Amino acid sequence: MRGHIFTVTEANQYLKNLMEADKNLSLIYIKGEISNYKFHSSGHHYMTLKDESGAIRAVMFKYDAVKLKFRPESGMKVIAKGKITVYPRDGQYQLYIADMIPDGVGALYVAFEQLKKKLAAEGLFNPEHKKPLPRFPKTIALVTSPTGAAVRDMLRILKARWSGAKILIYPVLVQGEGAPPDIIDAINTLNANNACDLIITGRGGGSIEDLWAFNDEGVARAIFASRIPVISAVGHEPDVTIADFVADVRAATPSNAAELAVPDIMHLKRNLYDMNARLNGAVISKLKISKERLERLSARPIMQSPMNYFAERRITLDRISDRLVNVIKQKNASNREVFVRLASKLDAMSPLKVLGRGYSFATDEGGDIIKSVDNVKSGDQITMCVQDGKINCTVKNTERSK
Repeated sequence: MRGHIFTVTEANQYLKNLMEADKNLSLIYIKGEISNYKFHSSGHHYMTLKDESGAIRAVMFKYDAVKLKFRPESGMKVIAKGKITVYPRDGQYQLYIADMIPDGVGALYVAFEQLKKKLAAEGLFNPEHKKPLPRFPKTIALVTSPTGAAVRDMLRILKARWSGAKILIYPVLVQGEGAPPDIIDAINTLNANNACDLIITGRGGGSIEDLWAFNDEGVARAIFASRIPVISAVGHEPDVTIADFVADVRAATPSNAAELAVPDIMHLKRNLYDMNARLNGAVISKLKISKERLERLSARPIMQSPMNYFAERRITLDRISDRLVNVIKQKNASNREVFVRLASKLDAMSPLKVLGRGYSFATDEGGDIIKSVDNVKSGDQITMCVQDGKINCTVKNTERSK
C-alpha cells in the first residue's frame, strides 16, 4: 500500500517537530571537545562538539553568547546546554546551545586566564610601565564603595600614618554589572581633572563573582592609561585580579594599600631623631678632634715665640747663602782656569802667531787662501798677508814644485 508522499521540506519539518516534541532533546546537556570553532561577524558562534567516537554540529546565537564569561576555543572541553533539532533547509540536525561552561574549570576562571594572557601579550603588565608612587602624597583618591569596611580601614590607617594628606572618596559600585563602568568613569574623571596625585581602587574580600568587576578588561585598560599612579587593593592577600597585574602597585589588602600609600609619620620622626642624634654626635666628635689639633698646633715653638722662630730661620738662611756664594766662587775660579787653558791653545793656533814668526800667506781676489799654483794664473791680482800689513801683487807666472 502506498503511504503518504512527503516533499523534502515536509520530511525535514516532520523530523524537526518530532525532535522538538522529545523532552530529552528539547533540554539536553552534552559534554565534548570543541573543534572547528568559528566566530561569525554576526556574533554567532559555530562549532562541532566531539568525543572519542562521535561528533555533532552546534551553534550558539549572539543573544545567548553575550552572556558567556569566557571565549570558546577549539580544543576546549565544555558542557553545553541546549536543544537538538533539525535545520529544515539542509536536513542536518544540530545542537542549539543556550549556555556553556568549561568542563572541570569554572567559566570565570577561564575568562580570567584568557584576559590575563591577552593583556600580558600586549605588554600591559610590563615593569617598565609601572609609575613610582609619590613619596609624600598631598591628595589621595579612594575609588571604592563608600560604605564598606575597606574604606573605613583605609581612612583609619591613612589618618594615623599621615594625617596631612587630603583624602577624596570617589564612591563607586564594586560589585555587579554596573561596577566596571563606575570604576572606569572614576579613574578617567580623576585624571581629566588632575584631582589627586595617587589613586587607590579596590574593595574587601569576597568570592570570585564578587571581585569580578576588577577582572573587567575596561577597568584594566583605564588603570593602565591613568597618568596618576594607581594602587590596586582588592580582597584578601590570596585574592588576585587583573587589576592587580596592571596597577602600578598591588596591595595585599585595602589596609596594606593605605600603608603603601603614605609614610608612617612616627617612623619618620624616629628617623629624624636618630639622624639628629648622629649629626650632633658627629659635630661634637669633629669639634673635639679640631680642639685637640688646635692645642697641638698652639704648643709648637713658632706659636709660642714667633720672633725666635723667624730668627732661627734667618740664621739658617744666612748659612745657606754663604754656602751658595762659596760654591759660585769656586765654580767661577774653576771655569776661569779652563778658559785660560783653552785661550792659550787657541792663541797658539792663531794665524797671526804664524805671521809673527816671518811667515805670510796669499789670498786671491775673492779673499780665499791660495793653497796651490792651480788656484791662480798669470795676470791674476793676489794679496800677500804679512805681520804688519798686506802686499798687493800681480802674478807673472807660476811654477810647480818638483
